[in-house]
Amino acid sequence: MAKWTAFPHAGDYTFDAASLKKNWSRLHQGDCEPLPKEAAALQAWVLFHNGEFQKATEAGLKAGGTGITVANKATSIYANYLETKEKAKLELFMEVAERSEAQQASDPKNANAWYWQAYALGRYGQGISVAKALAQGLGTKVKNALEQAIKLSPKHADAHIALAAFHAEVIDKVGSLIGGMTYGAKKDVGLSLFRESLKLNPGSAIAMIEYANGMVMLEGDKKMKEATKLYEQAATSNPMDAMERLDVEMAKAELED
Repeated sequence: MAKWTAFPHAGDYTFDAASLKKNWSRLHQGDCEPLPKEAAALQAWVLFHNGEFQKATEAGLKAGGTGITVANKATSIYANYLETKEKAKLELFMEVAERSEAQQASDPKNANAWYWQAYALGRYGQGISVAKALAQGLGTKVKNALEQAIKLSPKHADAHIALAAFHAEVIDKVGSLIGGMTYGAKKDVGLSLFRESLKLNPGSAIAMIEYANGMVMLEGDKKMKEATKLYEQAATSNPMDAMERLDVEMAKAELED
């Protein structure tokens, strides 16, 4: 594995197994991942929350079982925020999609096996262009996987966000008529899912960011003021770990543009 770009705020987060257990429910309010019973998988999560994404991926793969989920999350977050080379980023997303599919086969009731496949394919689709991704049939795959994740874990806030973003992106790219007829994308469903995700995880910076983006995609510039307010809220929220810090920094960067 080539050396990954380091998390820019290394050392700011210093969880260990005990402090992670104590903060687990707050840190996993978005993905509803159960606290792992295996020490090796828990240690991989410690690395993840401290921003050691490459080590977390390696440790998760070595641990196997539920460790695959931390490997998929660490790879996805790294690829989305820190990998600068487009080709490498797309390859990492495809690795996650393939690992998640294998995980679904061995553990079909694992909501995050479905969620990380959808997340990785969705980001891959954005990378190659949403129109191309839809033509390749990735849209249906993403939608089905997210619906399955929510069915298995009804309080999965992150899956609600991702499914809401799917509705918004599709309508934004192909319009509401084709979006609705061909891909089942609906404006009111998208907006309702965004609201639900914030209800499930009210302090989530990424939920605020995605809702702001989706709101403008679905309702146009008249929602710009409301969207900016959500970005401002996201930018001032208090990140508890490395991933949340990357979300908050992204909100700040968007506001400065």
